[in-house]
Amino acid sequence: MQPPLLSEEVLSRVLRLARADGLGVLTFATFFAVSCAGVRDIPGAVVWLLVAGAGAIALHGVTLLREYEPRGLSWVVGSQYLFLAVVLAHCAVRLGHYDPTSLREALTPEMKTTLAQANYDEEEFLHTVYVTTYAAIAAAVFLYKISLAVYFQRRRTAVTTALLTEE
Repeated sequence: MQPPLLSEEVLSRVLRLARADGLGVLTFATFFAVSCAGVRDIPGAVVWLLVAGAGAIALHGVTLLREYEPRGLSWVVGSQYLFLAVVLAHCAVRLGHYDPTSLREALTPEMKTTLAQANYDEEEFLHTVYVTTYAAIAAAVFLYKISLAVYFQRRRTAVTTALLTEE
């Protein structure tokens, strides 16, 4: 059995993970926000900008932690919940406003033939794919972001101890 980690090591790991998460979220969300704006998908761009904001908030928390401010961890944890809230709200809106128009355009003739041979209704297939996709996104984001929030929250005491002893 290994001894518990030193507070300084816990702080180092928290900083590394929070920075990687914040940078990853900010980078990818900004890319997708610009992509959505490029095709004039304003609601999509707004959603991605909100997600990018969650990444920026995590990075702000990392900056505060590096300046020996224990409240930085609250920013990091809060960013996880903001990301989660935005994505879950977006999924709920999309599930409540099903529009198969773009999905129908994505069906190739080969796919239509396969569906017909399998005696599967096209509209039912499209609806199933749509609902399954958004439900899977919501579930994955929920599990990942809640896990990160719990991870950071459980290390609050060690992080605070490390910050107060390094001042």
